[in-house]
Amino acid sequence: MGSFAKTDAITQAFERVIKQACVPKDSEELFVGLDIGTAYMVLAVLDAKLQPIAGAYRFAQVVRDGIVVDYLGAIDIVKDLKQEIESAIGRELDHTAIAIPPGTSYSDTRFIGNVAESAGLHVVNVVNEPEAANTLLQLHNGVVVDIGGGTTGLAIIENGEVVYTADEPTGGTHCTLVVAGRHKISFEEAEELKKDPARQDEMGRLLKPVSQKIASIIKRHITGHTVSEIVLVGGASCLVGIEDVVSEELGIPTVKPAKPLFITPIGIAMNCRTADERTTHEGRA
Repeated sequence: MGSFAKTDAITQAFERVIKQACVPKDSEELFVGLDIGTAYMVLAVLDAKLQPIAGAYRFAQVVRDGIVVDYLGAIDIVKDLKQEIESAIGRELDHTAIAIPPGTSYSDTRFIGNVAESAGLHVVNVVNEPEAANTLLQLHNGVVVDIGGGTTGLAIIENGEVVYTADEPTGGTHCTLVVAGRHKISFEEAEELKKDPARQDEMGRLLKPVSQKIASIIKRHITGHTVSEIVLVGGASCLVGIEDVVSEELGIPTVKPAKPLFITPIGIAMNCRTADERTTHEGRA
């Protein structure tokens, strides 16, 4: 299995700049990525060398089953994240890349772009979530599985190219519902309990059936492909032991990098170029 030392260093640096941003040069190009998820919204800012300089995130229940159920609330949160970062770095953010679930078109999920634009961020590129994650992971062969709040998306990578993508319901929200039912508490209380560091072993056991369901989703979509490695990212992949359950169910080595919640938003930011800019950049590389 490949090493994620570089990936882990970048995500750990991102976690640090969330707490203490780095101030960029006045004229330095910034790469911005907005990840609007079912459970979390993350805004990531990278410098010209694609290193993290600032970030902010919020837990938010404004998206459900791929649909914004609180459009104005989503805009307000993005505005808050934008303002928080702008105050920290002394620069205005005016553009961003965004991501959509695999297997969908931008026209199907244009609400994501509308939220960004309404918050003052011009959308310069749209990428699907697992492909965005792999921009950071640089997996050459294998499967990237992005387990979000509401859905599990995946991309099969062969020789560095995405050959198949899919997205199905099941994610962190389902885990929270199981916790709420087991302990007879509210969804909000269950969300906090689920994240309690002292209860992670218990959560891993309680939520094993959800992990197995996610494994079954992966299995269904990789049938017919030769897969040597599975990499889990996304907030719900923080569940203790989920990689072991998937590996056991599928018989395929399964790993997750450090700070899996931040993999996709950083990857989105790395894609913050228009098609013309990417072509020019690649031609100079």
